[in-house]
Amino acid sequence: MAASRQQQPQEQQQQAAQRQHPQQPSSPDERAQAQTHADAHQPLIFVLIGPGGAGKGTLAAELTAQDPTLWLSRSWTTRPPRPGEADRNAYKFVDRPTFEAAIAEGRFYEWAEFLGNLMGTPVFNPPPGADVLLEIDIQGARQVLEHQPDATVILLLPPSFEILEQRLRARGDDEEHVQRRLRVGEQEVGQGREIASYTVVNDTLGQALADLAAIVERTRKAAPGAAATPEDS
Repeated sequence: MAASRQQQPQEQQQQAAQRQHPQQPSSPDERAQAQTHADAHQPLIFVLIGPGGAGKGTLAAELTAQDPTLWLSRSWTTRPPRPGEADRNAYKFVDRPTFEAAIAEGRFYEWAEFLGNLMGTPVFNPPPGADVLLEIDIQGARQVLEHQPDATVILLLPPSFEILEQRLRARGDDEEHVQRRLRVGEQEVGQGREIASYTVVNDTLGQALADLAAIVERTRKAAPGAAATPEDS
């Protein structure tokens, strides 16, 4: 595909580039209209759940990197960071007293205790015009649905529990934690199926990412007030 793209006439390349990167509002009136539209936007909420080791963190980071209008809420946790997590800013790692103080101050949209650690989603404030992606556990997802029944819950699954076990070991979890994760994971899959709108199997990163992006696009098109596209008309 890349080679055929390079062989296009210059005019066709320019037209293709304009479709991929539409012209930004240039006049003050156009910019004001665009800002008004962003301010009026009611963010859609996407909730990514699944057993530990399914790849939620990696896919959430990849999805928001390729879609600048999807904002990832950064969760808090009292567990210690795994190798590489602190560097990529995956979570806000805090001690239990700090977390409990934030609970008392009402700073969480949802929170829960999981495997002895506190985890929670701060009250979020996404950029204007952006939708929200939450990467949380089943307990948190249930709380989100209580606040926002129209949130889109996506259950991410490994191809098999044998592969899930391999992934847990590969990320450095000790044997006791691996076994606990596997036991809890079976429960999470069953409970997740009860509340999920979609299920995605993370066999290969590229395909799972494409599946998630398609769900986001489909949900946006079906949302009340969504603008019609030429393909829809």
